Amino acid sequence: MVGHRKNLIVPTQGSAVCQDPGDVAQQEAKQREAEMRNSILAQVLDQSARARLSNLALVKPEKTKAVENYLIQMARYGQLSGKVSEQGLIEILEKVSQQTEKKTTVKFSRRKVMDSDEDDDY
Repeated sequence: MVGHRKNLIVPTQGSAVCQDPGDVAQQEAKQREAEMRNSILAQVLDQSARARLSNLALVKPEKTKAVENYLIQMARYGQLSGKVSEQGLIEILEKVSQQTEKKTTVKFSRRKVMDSDEDDDY
């Protein structure tokens, strides 16, 4: 009976059997945008900075997106002179971290429940 399992047809992930044409167009647009982002980042980052950014993407993808957007914006407006080194990327990471840093505040609300210190006990 084990030999009969070879004849089973398993649909592959890449098969487009029941996909909506709008979904396919949307996926292609996302892929083109990702390729454009990668080509811009490859032009503005040197190899070590690119490696650091890819390592960061594994740990904090939202911060990586923010840094990539910042770099692409700077490149579009001509604010970058040459390729960004790893040290330059670290400085940009620090700027983005300061901008997106969440301020945590702790507020204590103490209840007044028959304290023994009070003179007007019931």
